[in-house]
Amino acid sequence: WLMPDNMHHQWLLLAACFWVIFMFMVASKFITLTFKDPDGYGAKQEPLILTAVTKVEQVHVPEEKHWPEEFQSTGKAFSGNLIHQPLVHMERLELLRNVCKDTALRNLSHTAVSKFVLDRIFVCDKHKILFCQTPKVGNTQWKKVLIVLNGAFSSIEEIPENIVHDHEKNGLPRLSSFSDSEIKKRLNLYFKFFIVRDPFERLISAFKDKFVHNPRFEPWYRHEIAPGIIRKYRKNRTETKGLQFEDFVRYLGDPNHRWLDVQFGDHIIHWVTYVELCAPCEITYSVIGHHETLEDDAPYILKAAGIDHLVSYPTIPPGITVYNKTKVERYFSGISKRDIRRLYARFEGDFKLFGYREPDFLLN
Repeated sequence: WLMPDNMHHQWLLLAACFWVIFMFMVASKFITLTFKDPDGYGAKQEPLILTAVTKVEQVHVPEEKHWPEEFQSTGKAFSGNLIHQPLVHMERLELLRNVCKDTALRNLSHTAVSKFVLDRIFVCDKHKILFCQTPKVGNTQWKKVLIVLNGAFSSIEEIPENIVHDHEKNGLPRLSSFSDSEIKKRLNLYFKFFIVRDPFERLISAFKDKFVHNPRFEPWYRHEIAPGIIRKYRKNRTETKGLQFEDFVRYLGDPNHRWLDVQFGDHIIHWVTYVELCAPCEITYSVIGHHETLEDDAPYILKAAGIDHLVSYPTIPPGITVYNKTKVERYFSGISKRDIRRLYARFEGDFKLFGYREPDFLLN
């Protein structure tokens, strides 16, 4: 008669265990729903994320500063792994605004919004985006993104390389092709961005690409532009080798460089300042990406523009965006301090506007 009683107790104990496990599962679910990770991305969490960003902004930014109009009007929220990114980009825009106000740098930070500038800005009307081209900082990939968004091709992989820079076939209109009123409307309402890079490293990249390797077989750089620079700026006239970086630096640092620029035409876009290309003190940009942090900046820009669900930025090869201090120092090692200082004097606006440090070899 003891057997049934023991079995009864065992069943009671088993039932109690199931009840405890059930209650634990309910409690766990309740805790998960109540204290869900705020960094997670979801539609219901977006207002919370914007509120958090706004509070941080009030702490670090003076009262008169606020989100650019483009962010407010699009209603986009920033979340997930990008939650820290708005602060980085707000600081960049804040620095830009402050340097633009510096009267001592006015000649180096301000330029007219001329046809030259408007020719650099590509338009995606379908998604209300403007992209200012700054060559030698990965712009080819951004143009591919816009080409897909404009509908000329269905994916980045389908775009032939020879089409990307053919502006009659790639489906990318320039802002200069619109009327004055249409230009003004787009500048006021569209999401606007461009990418920058350490100014001296960009010049090295331009020199190598156009005068050393010339992968696109553009003969005018070697056969027209290089001889023009050599005739004017080479010290040793007996040298017969092609354009050297030293010649290039003397040309760029010459306060009277513009007479050659006029002869070279639009080819100078590969080495003129970001100020001359995009007029950052005259046009209120939504985001300024940095080549050195492109792995983070590219997805942030896509999300901020509201197109991250439509297209992805092409895969960035490892190490390609890292600033190469050794390379920069090697290129400038054989150049006189006078010529380097003159070069820096021309590009000082770019260094200051976008937070790049003056090179150590200029300080020594």
